[in-house]
Amino acid sequence: PASSVIILIWSSQSGPTLMELAVFRLVDTVLTLLVWAVVINAILSWLVAFSVVDVRNRFVFLVYDTLNRLTDPLLKPIRRFMPNLGGVDLSPLVLILLVFFARDLWRGFFF
Repeated sequence: PASSVIILIWSSQSGPTLMELAVFRLVDTVLTLLVWAVVINAILSWLVAFSVVDVRNRFVFLVYDTLNRLTDPLLKPIRRFMPNLGGVDLSPLVLILLVFFARDLWRGFFF
């Protein structure tokens, strides 16, 4: 009883547990993959807009559609609040900055 309390206090002060580190790394990796998905989606949308790649190609369509389905639910609320800049979409940049901010907050909880 008393020794288990001491062990629990000692283990909680020695740093994050293995499970906490696993959850931390999982969330950090998901946020990093989200940033890459936004960047690749933005580049691919430019390539499609300038007819460098064709969405009639099955693989290009699959990648483009998947990235749009992953990023659009996060970009649409940002686009509602962003002013119209005449064809320039800065919502991916805003989303990346928000993800960096969230990742820094997440890292601050552990280190």
